[in-house]
Amino acid sequence: MASLRDSVVELCALVSEALARATWALLNADPVLARDVVDADSDVDRQTAALEAELWREVDAGGGTRPVRELVAALLVLPELERSADLAEHIAQRAEGGLGADMNPASRGVVQRMSEVAITMWQMTTGAFLSGTSSPEELDEADEELDVLHERLTAIVAGGGMDPAVAAQVTLLARFYERLGDHAVNLSRRVGAFTATT
Repeated sequence: MASLRDSVVELCALVSEALARATWALLNADPVLARDVVDADSDVDRQTAALEAELWREVDAGGGTRPVRELVAALLVLPELERSADLAEHIAQRAEGGLGADMNPASRGVVQRMSEVAITMWQMTTGAFLSGTSSPEELDEADEELDVLHERLTAIVAGGGMDPAVAAQVTLLARFYERLGDHAVNLSRRVGAFTATT
């Protein structure tokens, strides 16, 4: 039986990959790749649902080979992982609709940087679960940069220059990337509750 930490690492890696692919599809007008990312979200949903069911069976049985603390931590982590994958899917859906081609250069540049920061944060979170230790200061700094970029992108949208419908979608994009950063920070705080093996 795989350790819970290994399962979380795999899901973190899937979110990180989905985010990278979704942003590439958005900024490079690649609807085929975008559809692949959207379709792949169902795999994350299945994995999280199956793992959650397994965890509840262990809880109902009064625990088993895993510490109760670890079971509880995993049950708290899974919804964040699923929501994060959904956020990457939301980005891909907008890429599939051709949003990237309608964005102005300034907004595209900020989205590119937001993606780079968010992906780095998810890679750090994945590494934290792999090693069993997190770097909260580095993640907090990256999260602060995402917040600044969110404000910058919102200001660009408010400044006009894009069709109102496009501007509304770009505003949502800013929120998606910011939330992905928040989830990475939240997940890293639970690293200590997981053991290396079961």
